[in-house]
Amino acid sequence: MASTMKTALIFIAVLIGAGFSGWAGAQDCPRGTLDNAYCDRDGDLVADLPADPKKIINPSTLIFAYTPVEDPAVYQKVWDGFLKNLEKVTEKKVVFFPVQSNAAEYEAMRSGRLHIAGVNAGGNAIAVNCAGYVPFAMMASKDGSFGYEMEIIVPADSPIKTPADLKGHKVAFTDATSNSGFKAPSAILKADFDLVSKRDFEPVFSGKHDNSILGVVNKDYEAAAVANSVLNRMIDRKVFDPAKIRSIYKSQTFPTTGYGYAYNLDPKLVEKIKEAFFNFLWEGSALQAEFKKEGKFIPIEYRKDWAVLRKIDEANGVKYTCK
Repeated sequence: MASTMKTALIFIAVLIGAGFSGWAGAQDCPRGTLDNAYCDRDGDLVADLPADPKKIINPSTLIFAYTPVEDPAVYQKVWDGFLKNLEKVTEKKVVFFPVQSNAAEYEAMRSGRLHIAGVNAGGNAIAVNCAGYVPFAMMASKDGSFGYEMEIIVPADSPIKTPADLKGHKVAFTDATSNSGFKAPSAILKADFDLVSKRDFEPVFSGKHDNSILGVVNKDYEAAAVANSVLNRMIDRKVFDPAKIRSIYKSQTFPTTGYGYAYNLDPKLVEKIKEAFFNFLWEGSALQAEFKKEGKFIPIEYRKDWAVLRKIDEANGVKYTCK
């Protein structure tokens, strides 16, 4: 389990560029848990704008990606109206990049091939520390409330009634970077039910939340830990009959997908990107039709709003190591 966990939880990336070295360099470029490619002089836990003006970019075409929790083709249409608004505000061409995995999304931003992204809640810390990702926004309802819960679901006729009954069974997780799909349930099962992966149950990985959900619906999986935000959207789209599943656990509310930009974007461009998010008109949009509970983007602060998820990472022994 230790080797599997290490491989799954650590995002591996090829280092690009040279970092500061030695004591003097460390003093000039404090970074905390950030990779050596970045500095954090203001202590906000995210990468600072490069000190070298030559490393600040203002691309003619902006690349946007949404976290690969479901079929990218579905979400390309959902985001189309928003991206047109982003083009209008920034006066730049915007292209939707349908990433197939969380790791691919992080690596694309780290290598400069992705400029703006929606990153899954559990992956924000890895993207921040290893890819120079700077989250600044999150979806919320019109009254400002936000978040989702992790649920553990089983087939409706399953003999499994509570998380304690998972002992001796297979439990499906999505991806090792996912909060609701892996990190939170792993920590909760261990802390609250004394259930440890490999020792008490067999973990399997589906890759995405919709795969886990449909796997339970079709009885390919005995149980699965999923984000109920994805679960509810699939029910709203009538992707499956909700009578075929049953929830045996629901967690506290967690922050949802974070939206952010690459740390080395020109500050004037960043302000326009933020304007496109916060001034977007939801009424009648495809985003509103898909994300029915939400009605606006709200500002977030990574240091504060992601504290609970960093604590879950700490409980799971996650180290933000990039190499």
